[in-house]
Amino acid sequence: MITKKEAGTVNGKAVAQYTLENENGLAMTFYTYGGIIQSLLVKDRQGIARDVELGFDTLDEYVKAACYYGAPIGRYANRIGGAKFTMDGREYHLTANENGNTLHGGNGLTFRVWQAVKEEDGGEPSVTLRVESPDGEDGFPGNLTMEMTYTLTADNGVRIEYRGTTDQKTPVNMTNHSFFNLSGEGETALDHVLWLDAGCYTAANEALLPTGELVPVKGTPFDFTSPKAIGQEIGADDPALKANNGYDLNYVVNSWDGTMRRVASLSSPKTGIQMDVYTDKPGVQLFTANSAGPVPGKGGKSYPAHAAVCLETQFFPDTPNHPEFPGGFTSPGEMYHYTTEYRFHL
Repeated sequence: MITKKEAGTVNGKAVAQYTLENENGLAMTFYTYGGIIQSLLVKDRQGIARDVELGFDTLDEYVKAACYYGAPIGRYANRIGGAKFTMDGREYHLTANENGNTLHGGNGLTFRVWQAVKEEDGGEPSVTLRVESPDGEDGFPGNLTMEMTYTLTADNGVRIEYRGTTDQKTPVNMTNHSFFNLSGEGETALDHVLWLDAGCYTAANEALLPTGELVPVKGTPFDFTSPKAIGQEIGADDPALKANNGYDLNYVVNSWDGTMRRVASLSSPKTGIQMDVYTDKPGVQLFTANSAGPVPGKGGKSYPAHAAVCLETQFFPDTPNHPEFPGGFTSPGEMYHYTTEYRFHL
């Protein structure tokens, strides 16, 4: 149920590659480098195992690309405006890595080698990874210890559980940046059907930073409260859709109360595979891989624009600069503890 092999080294540190498999044939392979999910095999309606996770064939390709395919993101997922925030009267300056803003924590935890600290085999195999982020890394205060547990559940779920502690109050917002194509690789995901339990989204400026306004989706191309194809309205006459060549925005989960529940469903009419997303976070970033492409991927295949759908569960973007937004900070004596689960079925 759990296999491990050496994958090479990054910055002189050994990297392992793990594969977890459950009794239903669901199989996930990931590296201890960044905790990156390299492949995710799910059986379609014909019993064929499809790799629904976009990415690369080798560890070296992930290191050279320095991108976010399949990666956990932190300390703070999404954007922090001006690469700074004020907390308890003190201003903190962060690593600016996107047009003067901080994206995904700056250099972040994605490009670090994590340590595997626990393995549990059996009906629900799991591996726990740990990384230490020192005080001042990327400008964030506090020594942060982050653990992340990958579990394949008996009901065909990939559960990602985050636990973190800090010795100073600090922003923390972990997510996973998997690029999903439920039809397999090498084609667009525009025919994928999406439902979101979200009646609003956070309005954003040209830099994709929130203005603070929550905009109702009803009557707009951003409404997925009834299931519809991803590509149905990408060509709509909307400034944001045109500027981004697709969807790249944070949805506000309806009636969020911190409990674990289904917030999204994505399905492929070609394979019959459906993925339900469960989380206890208040936001979901919908990103439809809008770059022009093609991008070289696994097996010699190239990924065109809109080759995948990302559903990143999170606190809202730039929450450290928006006290009206929920969550976003962890203090000493508290446990940062949130979970996301992707459940697959036909």
